[in-house]
Amino acid sequence: MATLDWFILATTLIFIVAYGVWKTKGSKDVNDYVLAGNTSRWWTIGLSVMATQASAITFLSTPGQAFHDGMGFVQFYFGLPLAMIIICMVFIPIYHRLKVYTAYEFLENRFDLKTRTLAAILFLVQRGMAAGITIFAPSIILSAVLGWNLRTLNIIIGILVIIYTVTGGTRAVSVTQKQQMFIIMSGMFVAFFFILGYLPEDISFGKALKIAGANGKLQILNFDLDTDSRYTIWSGLTGGLFLMLAYFGTDQSQVQRYLSGKSVREMQLGLIFNGVLKIPMQFFILLVGIMVFVFYQYNSSPLNFNPAATNAVMESPYAEDYQMLIEGHREIEQDKKIAQDQFASALEIKEYAAIMEAEKRISEINEKEKNNRAAARTLINKADNAVETNDKDYVFIHFILHQLPRGLIGLLLAVILSAAMSSTASELNALGTISALDLYKRYKPGEFTQEHFVKVSKFFTLFWGIIAIIIACVANLFDNLIQLVNIIGSIFYGNVLGIFLLAFFFKYVKGNAVFIAALVTQVIVIVGWYWDWMSYLWLNAFGCALVILIAFLLEGFDRLLKNPPIET
Repeated sequence: MATLDWFILATTLIFIVAYGVWKTKGSKDVNDYVLAGNTSRWWTIGLSVMATQASAITFLSTPGQAFHDGMGFVQFYFGLPLAMIIICMVFIPIYHRLKVYTAYEFLENRFDLKTRTLAAILFLVQRGMAAGITIFAPSIILSAVLGWNLRTLNIIIGILVIIYTVTGGTRAVSVTQKQQMFIIMSGMFVAFFFILGYLPEDISFGKALKIAGANGKLQILNFDLDTDSRYTIWSGLTGGLFLMLAYFGTDQSQVQRYLSGKSVREMQLGLIFNGVLKIPMQFFILLVGIMVFVFYQYNSSPLNFNPAATNAVMESPYAEDYQMLIEGHREIEQDKKIAQDQFASALEIKEYAAIMEAEKRISEINEKEKNNRAAARTLINKADNAVETNDKDYVFIHFILHQLPRGLIGLLLAVILSAAMSSTASELNALGTISALDLYKRYKPGEFTQEHFVKVSKFFTLFWGIIAIIIACVANLFDNLIQLVNIIGSIFYGNVLGIFLLAFFFKYVKGNAVFIAALVTQVIVIVGWYWDWMSYLWLNAFGCALVILIAFLLEGFDRLLKNPPIET
């Protein structure tokens, strides 16, 4: 990295932290610290909600997801708009009418304290882990490609977030997230147009899309009914819907964003804003990954994008075998470039027979490349089974560091770290709030002032910040980071959503039945995930339906015992 990159990176991060502290210091009561005094407008809510969900994982992993697997991942978000409508119509009016600080307050009003406590603990467990991953994700990748110390990066990111989140609470999170979203999207648009500029002169954007399509990267809709298929239109509209309902409707890191709104209308407009823009934003980020793929059809790429993996195998007894795979990879790249040129030429003259022949040749080369990369991953695993062989998360950062000009590298690294900070800040803010208000306040006897609970909230925010840093320092990668976060959420969210749906719509069911049903369901869902009963997205619908069914059965059985049928 050049001096200019360091300057841009450092200036951006310092500005975000300093601005957040300056704009939000001095919260004196719980409402101001937790809900920003209910002063947020709809655009602040919408951007804050988007920034909370769009972590660094989104901007690191999603382009790599598109590079390897195409645009199908966007189906994951198809349930989002419908989820926003349901939350606006059902969840927000109830939360606002009850004037709750947390989503789980409502559960005590509807059921009992133990159900509220269980839901709060489930949130703390899954969101505490996720907070560590949102720090760990950019750290491990930046440390691998830049040679920076992993633990040092974890600590730096964590401390920067802790400073302004502890100081200003929800208002600081919302204020800084507006700046972060501007930096993030500006950086992604600049990167996108630079990628287009790096393509061969005769390859227009339209032709680049056709090349991507010929390589099978533009298949957006998958109507496969197999529940083992990870991303289909059905999993997006069902599993994705349940996940989004649970995340935006019951996860305090999101609920706290819109509960800070000035009115019900502002809250609803903020969520609708997110529902309208989220899919196009994800589509665009995937499209960036598609253009990176097209770029590498005409330029050399590493056999594995993770430099740590390459170093591990090249320093092992398998180095000679790996070098042979690299040479085979270079030959494949030459064949690929010739085939892509033939396809582009056939498109130019609209020679359909030649187009079909070129597409067939491209498909054959892609299969050969896929097998070669799989062989490389096998060798890397033999050389060091602790090194991550799945390189999806390293594709985009490799392009940034090796292809973009000075200054822009610093901006894109600022994008990645800003995204990490924005999502982590929301999580720490929510974790501190839940710990202080759903656990400490409910179980600590005595009368306390507003200032006391502000101090307690700050303490717990600091505490969870330290926990997140520790988790980041001991975490391990598996598969794809963006999938990892969604898997963790899917294990818990369906169960929690089912609890809330029981509270909203089924007055017949009481607290004891819900509490026991939630415990049983959580065990079953964890077992189902461990034994891979279904794709993780389906766990959301499965957990939601299961807790409702078990609660109904338990309530019916309990009423039958208390009121047995009269014999005649």
